Amino acid sequence: MALSAMVSPPCVSAIDAAPEWLPLRPFSFDVSFNQRTFAPQLRTIAAQAGFTALRYGPLEVRTIYQYYSNHTPISKTDQNSLYLNPRWNNFIDILDFPRDKPINRIIRHILFGPLEDRAVPYVGALLGGTLPGRGALSPGYLYGAQVGVRFPVALGVSVDMGFQYSRFEIDFKSKSDLTDQWLFTIGVRL
Repeated sequence: MALSAMVSPPCVSAIDAAPEWLPLRPFSFDVSFNQRTFAPQLRTIAAQAGFTALRYGPLEVRTIYQYYSNHTPISKTDQNSLYLNPRWNNFIDILDFPRDKPINRIIRHILFGPLEDRAVPYVGALLGGTLPGRGALSPGYLYGAQVGVRFPVALGVSVDMGFQYSRFEIDFKSKSDLTDQWLFTIGVRL
């Protein structure tokens, strides 16, 4: 009996997270409301779709495609963006101290109230490209950051909302320049 307990302990569990390919809720569909500093400087609505390919513990890597279109009697522009979106979920859990009143629990209670145990706050980075970019038919680069929260509402369904800043190259009316873009996104993950 003692020899078998040494060879295979009865209660062994893994502590480290395992990479998870195509996790639960891998698809996302969002509507974003944005403001730009160049080309055009109007408040507009864009649509985006995403796919989560890998999750490793609180980290995940997503790919996002965003489409933006602005057609007016004066000008017309269509913008396509494709970027990687690595995220760190539940990032405020790093503040899990002191033992009697952890800082992360206080922050969760202030921000999310009765939904504090269901909310999944995240921070992320954006790295990718846009078309048109430097010219009407050439790509440009895109980078930025985001902060947001996801609320699971049912098995396999969650509501996601966030703020996002991105900087990218764009060609508008035969002029190429960098634009700063602020977005508020809201959508679902399935």
